[in-house]
Amino acid sequence: MSAVTHLPAASSAWLPTSPCLPDVCLRAQARRAGPLRRAARMAGAAAVLLAGLPIALALGRTARRGVVTMLWSRLLLRALGVRIVTHRGFSFIGGSARVRAVPGEDGPALLVANHVSWLDPLVITATAACRPLAKAEVGRWPIIRTLAGGGGALFIDRDRLSALPGVVADMTAALRRGESVAAFPEGTTWCGREMGRFRPAVFQAALDAGVPVRPVALRFLEGAGARRGTGADRNTGADRNTGAGLFTGERAALSTRPSYVGDDTLLASVLRIVATRDLVAEVTVFPAVRPVGPVALGGPVQRRQARTALARIAEAQVRTGLVTGLGEPGEPGEQVVAA
Repeated sequence: MSAVTHLPAASSAWLPTSPCLPDVCLRAQARRAGPLRRAARMAGAAAVLLAGLPIALALGRTARRGVVTMLWSRLLLRALGVRIVTHRGFSFIGGSARVRAVPGEDGPALLVANHVSWLDPLVITATAACRPLAKAEVGRWPIIRTLAGGGGALFIDRDRLSALPGVVADMTAALRRGESVAAFPEGTTWCGREMGRFRPAVFQAALDAGVPVRPVALRFLEGAGARRGTGADRNTGADRNTGAGLFTGERAALSTRPSYVGDDTLLASVLRIVATRDLVAEVTVFPAVRPVGPVALGGPVQRRQARTALARIAEAQVRTGLVTGLGEPGEPGEQVVAA
């Protein structure tokens, strides 16, 4: 199903490093799950993983793959104790003559998001039917390889710059077939407090396929306010839908507990996640953007300028979502995903 990705703090031809480290960036959880809850979550996640193996083998390239992967990702997140809340962001693009917003455009798109955790591909595929881009090492892990392949993951060897054109071609082919593709253009994970620059390379697939780019901002929140759907530091003490007071003295806070950075291990990350109560993945989906005028048939300079402009605009939109936490509870655009 969805790919598990961890980008270690090792440099390569196009893989940047993040300054985030577990001992510096991790905060204590606001509410700790008890031992029975933690054990139940681990057992539930293991059961979902095992149940996904025969499903992944049977999916192949069936038309229902995206829907099945979405349901499976939601189930795994639910087992881990992670709830998803989605918001619709808005676009205001000023000063760019190369990129325009296309708010009403549906259909296949290149989804680009900031990268915090190995949970990110699960969150994205639980929110939208898409094929995640994962590192090549995932394809060498026996169980995860089967799950990722069944979910339609595309693989990239981040240590081989020469392999990049082939990866972009695979992404382009998927987009042309009507499948959305999700990528994390930072090239590494950050703890969630900050984010890196979007590297333009993967945006070429959207240009070649003639599809728009849809920016997505990912934040993890925890605390009682997060459980009630309130964004970080925005709890006013009353529920906008019912008028009832929220938990006194408690509000949603930005959580770094799911982050997977530096020399962190997958086991340590999983144990932190299942030990955190009221953990919410907040997904802000922005309107799609695309270049102004035809680009696919232009020269190298025009294509480079177009993908760079797309990368800068998408990065700016995602940064906006991380800073403002768009979508107050009760406002149009909020949707609680059943996960």
